[in-house]
Amino acid sequence: MQVSDSYPASGIRAARGCFHREMEAQERITALIPHLRRYARALAATGVAPDELVRVTLERAVQDMTLATAQADLRVWLFSLLHETYVASAAGREAAEGAVARAAGETGGAAFERAIATLPPLQREIFLLVTLEDMSYEQVAKTLDIPIGTVMSRLSRAREKLRLVLMKEVRLRQVK
Repeated sequence: MQVSDSYPASGIRAARGCFHREMEAQERITALIPHLRRYARALAATGVAPDELVRVTLERAVQDMTLATAQADLRVWLFSLLHETYVASAAGREAAEGAVARAAGETGGAAFERAIATLPPLQREIFLLVTLEDMSYEQVAKTLDIPIGTVMSRLSRAREKLRLVLMKEVRLRQVK
């Protein structure tokens, strides 16, 4: 019995096409891993291990590979999975509010990171997705499953809070 006798040619082509789409999705996911890690590290200020967030996210993505091949915007889907993983792992933990103790000889970058850590988690997530991952407001809204107006208002509040925290930091350095 030949292969063509037991399986119609159209079925073989369909199976190859499905396999090809899954391989393509895996390659696209692999290309997004550095972006997922960067976002997870930025979220790590809350005490969540970034590599663990990425690992669990990728495990979920592999389990739902059929969804990955169907997603129009794989990047938004993966960041949604990462966000859901972050929210689930941060549940029960209080977000660290307030400034971290100032290290001697701190750089401007460290001051900015510390200022970002003072943002409430809902504002910090949006700020990082827009600034660090260069997502559009619409992509952030889809990623976090919130209205675009909420994205805009939280981002505005986050920017204002950062401005105030950094201005205060500058004034404190000038006084010393």
